[in-house]
Amino acid sequence: MAWRGTLPHNLLPSYVAVQLIGAMLGAWLAHAMFDMNILQFSTRARTGGGIWLAEGVATFGLLLVILRAPASRASAMVACYIGAAYWFTSSTSFANPAAAFGRMFSDSFTGIAPGDVGAFVLAELVGAGAAAAVDRWLGAPAARRGVDRRGGAVRCGSVFLRGRRAAPSPQPWTNASTPTPSSTSPASG
Repeated sequence: MAWRGTLPHNLLPSYVAVQLIGAMLGAWLAHAMFDMNILQFSTRARTGGGIWLAEGVATFGLLLVILRAPASRASAMVACYIGAAYWFTSSTSFANPAAAFGRMFSDSFTGIAPGDVGAFVLAELVGAGAAAAVDRWLGAPAARRGVDRRGGAVRCGSVFLRGRRAAPSPQPWTNASTPTPSSTSPASG
């Protein structure tokens, strides 16, 4: 999000910290719900080229779905992808560094031994980078090109889009529902 301009760079460390803490607390909450010991570390080894390749593929696909899906369908498409990727990858598709981090706090069949988490995260970062490159190579999906069939304003990256007219926004993280004077001026194209 920081790379795409939708999250200010100064908020990135806090965002990452909250994601990691949330993953750890989520594992502990799951333990509490199943009457397990709350504090535990995984002893399940998840290592090897096939597992790491699968995790890179899972992350690549998930991020590509997120980047390319229409906003109105993104949630359902992500859910379908994760459900499918659980079955078609040997890693069971964690596809998120925070999820991999959280899994080291659960000594269950879904856990990841702490020593294996780093390789998972590296594979996920490689998959995410490849997905971002493919997304850029494919070009902007319809919503990011300014095609809004309802005629409303759409904010994509650092541009406000109203119908087929686009003008630069003052900040990439501003609210699209608050038009700026430049958001109604015609753009060439």
